[in-house]
Amino acid sequence: MRLDVVSIFPEYLAALDLSLIGKARRDGLLELTVTDLRNYATDRHRTVDDTPYGGGAGMVMKPEPWALALQDVLDRGAADGHTGGAEEPTSPAVNQRPVLIVPSPAGQVFTQEVARELSEREHLVFACGRYEGIDERVIEWARESFEVRPMSLGDYVLNGGEVAVLAMVEAIGRLVPGVIGNPESLVEESHSDGLLEYPVYTKPASWRDREIPEVLLSGHHGRIARWRRDEQLRRTARRRPDLIEDLDPALLDKQDRDVLRQEGWQVNDDGAVTPPVLERPPGCFPPEPEAS
Repeated sequence: MRLDVVSIFPEYLAALDLSLIGKARRDGLLELTVTDLRNYATDRHRTVDDTPYGGGAGMVMKPEPWALALQDVLDRGAADGHTGGAEEPTSPAVNQRPVLIVPSPAGQVFTQEVARELSEREHLVFACGRYEGIDERVIEWARESFEVRPMSLGDYVLNGGEVAVLAMVEAIGRLVPGVIGNPESLVEESHSDGLLEYPVYTKPASWRDREIPEVLLSGHHGRIARWRRDEQLRRTARRRPDLIEDLDPALLDKQDRDVLRQEGWQVNDDGAVTPPVLERPPGCFPPEPEAS
C-alpha cells in the first residue's frame, strides 16, 4: 500500500516512524511519503494561505500550492505503478484511482468499517488542512483524478488535519496483511463485530486484593467465550447504547437477549431492542460492577 501525506508541518508526522507502522514502513509493507506543502508555494515567503472571500475570521489555504502538490503526488504514484490517475481502473486491484482523504469536521465519520474498506485500497493520499480549511475549488478539481473523501474523527474541531491523519493511518495501516504479527488480534477487538471489546486481564491472578473473573481460570473455552460475549454486550450497552440499537436482531441469541434485559433494555421476541430510559446526562457511564 502507498500512502502520501501533504502537510505544512511534515515533522508532525514523525510518529509514523515508530511502533508497528514504522516497522511496516521499514519492512516495505507500507510505502509512506510525507510532502511539505510549502515546497509548492510560488512566492519567496512560501505563502500557502490568504484572507477569505466574503470576510470572516481566519485564513484559507490557497488552491494553487495544493493543486501542484497533489498533481506531483499523483504523477509519482502513476510513475511507480500505484495509480491510474484520471483513467478508469483496468482491474479492481491495478491502477485504481487514488483516494484523497481530507480531514474535516464536515466530513464522513471515520469508523472501523471505513478503516477496513480503505485498507484494501492501493493508494491513499491525505491532505492536512490548516486555518479555516482548504479552498473548496481544490476539492472540486481533485475529483477529476482522485476519489475524494472528506473524513472526520468525530464531532469536534482540531487545529489541523495532522492529528486526524496520524489516527487514520494507524487504524488503516494495522489492517494491512502482515502489519500485525497475530492477525487473530484483529478479530476480537472493539468494533470488529459491532460491539466494544470485553475486559482483558493478565498475571498475577490476584492484584491488590482484586481477583480476575474466575471463569478465565477454568480452562473451559466455551464458558470463557460466553463470558466474553456477555461482557461485550454489557460494556456496549452501558457505554455505547447506539451500537446496540444498530445490531441486527437476528444475530442476538437467547443469552444475548437475557444480558440486555439485565441491563434494563426491552427486548422483543424477535430480538428488537429498546434502550432503557437513562437518568443521567448523555455520555456519562453508570458505575460498573466489580469483576466476578
